[in-house]
Amino acid sequence: MSLKNPPRITTVPTAQMDWIKDLPAQGLPTQGLSAVQTVQWLNLWTGQGLLRHIDSAFAAQVLRLDAGAPAPWLVAAAMLAHMEGRGHTCLSLAELCQPPVALLGWPAVAVEGPQGLKALWAHLPATLADWQTALLGTVSGACWRGVDAPDQGQPLVLGGPADAPLLYLRRYAGYEQRVGQSLLQRASEPLAVPEAAAREWLDRFFVPNPEAPNPEAHHLTDWQKVACAVALRARLSVITGGPGTGKTYTAARLLALLLALHPDGTPLRVALAAPTGKAAARLKQSIDDALTRLPVPVDSGLDLGALIARMGPARTLHSLLGARPDTRQFRHHAANPLDVDVLIVDEASMVHLEMMDALLQALPPTARLVLLGDKDQLASVEAGAVLGDLCQDAAAGRYSGATAQFVQRAAGQTLAAEFVQPDPAPVLAQQTVMLRQSRRFKGAIGQLALAVNRGDAIAARDVFVGPASGRDGLAGDSSRSQTAPTGPLSALLALQPSSPQAVCALALGAAGKPSYADYLRLMQTGPAGQGMAAHASWVSSVLKAFERFRILCAVHQGDWGTQALNAAVQKALADAGLLHIQGEWYEGRPVMVTRNDAQLGVFNGDVGVVLPGTEGKPKVWFLDGQALRSVSVMRLAQVDTAFVMTVHKSQGSEFEHTALVLPPGAAEVLSRELVYTGITRAREQFTLIEAEAGLLEAATHRPSMRASGLAQRWAQPLVKAGA
Repeated sequence: MSLKNPPRITTVPTAQMDWIKDLPAQGLPTQGLSAVQTVQWLNLWTGQGLLRHIDSAFAAQVLRLDAGAPAPWLVAAAMLAHMEGRGHTCLSLAELCQPPVALLGWPAVAVEGPQGLKALWAHLPATLADWQTALLGTVSGACWRGVDAPDQGQPLVLGGPADAPLLYLRRYAGYEQRVGQSLLQRASEPLAVPEAAAREWLDRFFVPNPEAPNPEAHHLTDWQKVACAVALRARLSVITGGPGTGKTYTAARLLALLLALHPDGTPLRVALAAPTGKAAARLKQSIDDALTRLPVPVDSGLDLGALIARMGPARTLHSLLGARPDTRQFRHHAANPLDVDVLIVDEASMVHLEMMDALLQALPPTARLVLLGDKDQLASVEAGAVLGDLCQDAAAGRYSGATAQFVQRAAGQTLAAEFVQPDPAPVLAQQTVMLRQSRRFKGAIGQLALAVNRGDAIAARDVFVGPASGRDGLAGDSSRSQTAPTGPLSALLALQPSSPQAVCALALGAAGKPSYADYLRLMQTGPAGQGMAAHASWVSSVLKAFERFRILCAVHQGDWGTQALNAAVQKALADAGLLHIQGEWYEGRPVMVTRNDAQLGVFNGDVGVVLPGTEGKPKVWFLDGQALRSVSVMRLAQVDTAFVMTVHKSQGSEFEHTALVLPPGAAEVLSRELVYTGITRAREQFTLIEAEAGLLEAATHRPSMRASGLAQRWAQPLVKAGA
């Protein structure tokens, strides 16, 4: 299937669809559903909030492209657009052979009613063969199979194996094809490795700790050392692991190793990037610290200081690629590639399919790509979960015998038999290493995160209440709370309040934990002296105090969403005399940037605080590592108040105390990955706030799934360039 430069799909605004909206809302037929009646039905669902306007509008556009489009085309188009909005890059055609009740998660009335899901599906094909015939069986067609069929720019593409076809929006089929082929190409082409020299340097960089406790059997392998060795073999390497497993620590040693093995006389060009400004700043700080502390003999000729200086600051992916206003295109692409030898991307779980496609097109074929991330975290809000697809075999290893032998020679590490399989082993698995030992989460937060991650709801609750106290100890009214037993488990607090006021209490400093009161009191003291240095020191201390605590939630709307909670927290702080609200840009207001602005140097997800500049005018101040930057409030139009933020927006950040709010009636939003990500934003203290009993268990039992065909593409033969 060839999808070079796929055309963009345009949709018709709802306002231009009067010819459909004017149809009668009642009396839908029970036999022979027409195309126009199908779009009318989809519009009814849109009016009920079950579909987005763009979903039904896309079906209407398909009908405009072909007036003879049958009902299955239109339903498939709307369902596919809707699932793209939920993060899926494709839709298994088998899901459409019966009403997709579980997939959509609609309420019973929308499933069983006279105009519900099952009523519409009574008019649609019931078998896979009939669906394929309906989608492909006409001359013009809105769907292209891509096998012995002319490409006429159809908006839908049917791909995947014949016995398990996948339906795509055209541009996502193109993204997936290019990303799959590019990653497979980079992992498949072996590079020459000076194994003896690599072994010598790795032994210098990874010195065993004689005081370390006896680890479990699979911890006998130094996976950080293995990851560095494996990364030498190809132009793609994936390093995954939970918080505290040392991903950036490993990446720093990999950079030192690549520098040591780099040919003399040519500089090693390295770039660091992450999806958000906060994650990029943390990546740069972590890499620099690790390289600075790396013990290197003076006579080794390895100038790590020069490498640090040459790397420059880490950047967001949008900044790295050269985002341009009012277009999805970037300044860097295949015809204008990045000038790098090594690119390290942190928080890769947040990189969606479209961004990964743009990144790979802009990366020179000779450059190395190193992806770092936690495979168990939330994927991007955009469609795709590339890191999750790449790491499907990470826990099991699935290394070939050749890989195991190379690791032994180059790193002196023996892979346990459970991680080695007979050939043929998956190509991508040979370049993927999972770090398995956390040096940060060894107490209550770590126990909770592990329990949630493995789907053990009982163990997760027991971390809070203790197995001896029963499992109903948290159900109740606003007065009920449960703190884990004293000692190493005292870092946890769980609340089930009857109103969101409990969130406000945390913001004010309830339970003696870090809160927003900390930074606001520092703000009120003002600089300790005159001049720019004193002012900068004060601003930095305020921003660092603000970063100690954060309230995270799952949704924007409702009493337990970001909008209402931000307003409630703001009022509570003002009532306590900690804030003095005068206009929109009051001092102390935390804001999150919601739109990229390369000219200002701010990007979606950046968080700052409104404080006066040295001249007294209000500015939004940002802290990137240890560096301060500011933007006049008059130049920032796209921001939201950020006392409370979504879990998605918190990725790439860590806070001393994190409070996670789980709202009622949000079953389609709560997931294992969301709770795990929220928990792992906390360094020392974590508070769980459940709006009703059982939300922790419900989320833990619900892993998020994203439809993707990448794994199938990696199982296919590699298509060489120019073929």
